[in-house]
Amino acid sequence: MKNHYCAEEIHGIYCGMLNRNHLEYDITEALQRSRVVALIGPRQCGKTTIARSFVPVDSLNYFDLEDPVSLARLDEPMIALKDLSGIVVIDEIQRKPDLFPILRVLSDRTPSKAKFLILGSASPDLQRSSSETLAGRIELIEMRGFSLAEAGLANHETHWLRGGFPIPFRAKSENDSVIWKKNYIKTVAERDIRLLGYSIPASSILRFWTMLSHYHGQIWNAAEPARSLGIGETTVRRYLDVLSDIFMIRQLKPWHANIRKRQVKSPKIYFRDSGILHQLLGIKSKKDLLVHPKCGASWEGYVIEELISIYKPDEVYYWATHNNAEIDLLMIRDGKITGVECKRADAPKVTPSMRIAQEDLGLTDVYVIYPGEKTFPLTKEIHAVAFKDIMEFFGG
Repeated sequence: MKNHYCAEEIHGIYCGMLNRNHLEYDITEALQRSRVVALIGPRQCGKTTIARSFVPVDSLNYFDLEDPVSLARLDEPMIALKDLSGIVVIDEIQRKPDLFPILRVLSDRTPSKAKFLILGSASPDLQRSSSETLAGRIELIEMRGFSLAEAGLANHETHWLRGGFPIPFRAKSENDSVIWKKNYIKTVAERDIRLLGYSIPASSILRFWTMLSHYHGQIWNAAEPARSLGIGETTVRRYLDVLSDIFMIRQLKPWHANIRKRQVKSPKIYFRDSGILHQLLGIKSKKDLLVHPKCGASWEGYVIEELISIYKPDEVYYWATHNNAEIDLLMIRDGKITGVECKRADAPKVTPSMRIAQEDLGLTDVYVIYPGEKTFPLTKEIHAVAFKDIMEFFGG
């Protein structure tokens, strides 16, 4: 697959605005289908920049709910919104959940005068309101930081180390990137989680978040972090759900096959942005990353996130039994199950786990992603895929 989304690189410094036309296309298509489109994702991933390509920030059709002027305009929301036409953008909508019933009324008008593009981070109010108040009227588009396709395959090492958030990825130095991520984590813990409606002490979530970085790529067990933090397992699970709700953590659920073997029923934990993971692990440079004990797990999580972004499966799982048979990723699309193993090795080999997964799950295709140069078959059904080929191999 030809790579259309390359970073501009000048003496190793990433600058300018990366091409995210595919997102603009997806939003445009969604606005044609639906009366309300919600663009959701973590803070600072670029949602506002994308929205401003549809409506200028100085337009009467643009409301930023972190701006006191916009908040004042929405003191009487029906009066402010009812006469607007075209695309109306409401940024940080989770700050004003009472707007959802108004949007329902306005979007039900015949003929419809306006389409609404709403932006927000995940929160209980946003999720509940979008699924209940606007049922049948809203389409959700999930956004993340720069993907591998957007960052450019040639920049994948920097992308893996720094993560996909636009500012640290394009920072002039590793130190600038690290400082931004440090401040971002602090802001999320001290401010954003509270503003999203969660009542958790900042010190507690920071300790848990840091501890969770050492569980990256592992099967979740609440007992150990609960003991270490001196809190109950129910509270620990709540902390994990909060970090999942704000797109920091992916809880990869287990696939349960109808077989006699005892299968693992707990999720696996992955950081969704490798740069945030590395910051909490104290990794500041490529050298730090390559010698760190979590290097292999970090690479596995990075590959999984990029594969999900490229392949766009309907559902994703992992599979494991209590006899140590495991497959890293199961991607289901159009009813077909594809198995993926991530191996940071020079020469990938067929393992007993792959054979067992093929037999027990009926997999016709298993792919082993590795950081080598050649893509080649290991067996008739098992293929080694070089990481550099994943966009071409899975993007069709």
